[in-house]
Amino acid sequence: MTHEIPPDQPPPRTQENSQSIAVTLQEMSNQQVEAPLPQWLSTFLDKMTGTTTAPPLATLKEMAWSWLGSFLGISLVAILHQFWLSPQDLSLLIGSFGASAVLIYSAITSPLAQPRNLVGGHLVSGLVGVAVFQMFGSTLWLAAALAVSLAIVAMMATRTLHPPGGATALIAVIGSPELHNLGYLYALLPATLGAILMLLVALIINNIPLNRRYPLYWW
Repeated sequence: MTHEIPPDQPPPRTQENSQSIAVTLQEMSNQQVEAPLPQWLSTFLDKMTGTTTAPPLATLKEMAWSWLGSFLGISLVAILHQFWLSPQDLSLLIGSFGASAVLIYSAITSPLAQPRNLVGGHLVSGLVGVAVFQMFGSTLWLAAALAVSLAIVAMMATRTLHPPGGATALIAVIGSPELHNLGYLYALLPATLGAILMLLVALIINNIPLNRRYPLYWW
């Protein structure tokens, strides 16, 4: 005896029908996920994926020499600051020297760590930072942004690009009143003199090991 399905009712859902519906829904979902991105967006995002791997770990010997150089370089500047210049209301120690130490004592083959870049970068950036502060110092956000961005351009134009120089320019804007009172002297003391002292230490420490040589060029 057969059971007829009333004409006003849908046919019963079989297992085959359920699987077919599931497959159809999955295909629709995949089509939505795999919808191609606009070419410009795909190219833009592709640039963020990287092209190579991280460099190998430094040897213990490299770490030791980098530590020694940075310790001695910052110590020299800090001692002169504390016992010689600070009592005279002058400064020789600024935060950007910490970043310079990373370059000239541990990344000594980088173009950014060479003497021209070290000394010239701090000098150029110090001058730019002071000039910007004197013109736009009353508007902090504008002075800070202009000091850093113009310092970068100035270093690029003079072939003295040194990343810590951006901090030197910024310090000229956000520094203490005592630092602001230095005016353009800030570009020489502490910015340039401190960099020269750190360079002297780098010339000694970086050339003691047989596998190290500094600098790659002077000018």
